[in-house]
Amino acid sequence: MRDAAINLRALPEQRDLIDHAASLLGKNRSDFMLEAACDRAQSVVLDQVFFSLDADKFKQFTAMLDAPPSPNPRLECLMAVKAPWNTSAP
Repeated sequence: MRDAAINLRALPEQRDLIDHAASLLGKNRSDFMLEAACDRAQSVVLDQVFFSLDADKFKQFTAMLDAPPSPNPRLECLMAVKAPWNTSAP
């Protein structure tokens, strides 16, 4: 059961737009707004990637990023395949 209230003020045209979109999805305003807000909040949280390294680990990390990739025959084979839309018809 939901028991935490979230209140906000909107312009009438914003409310009408939200109501229209909610009705197109068969939802009420609260469900529509909560779903939209949670989707956006999750996106913001997932975009915030932070990790901390000491100086030595950071040096190792940047060296790995700067190093050329190791040979990967399977990837080379995949990259050699022409896309179907780039092949000429016989």
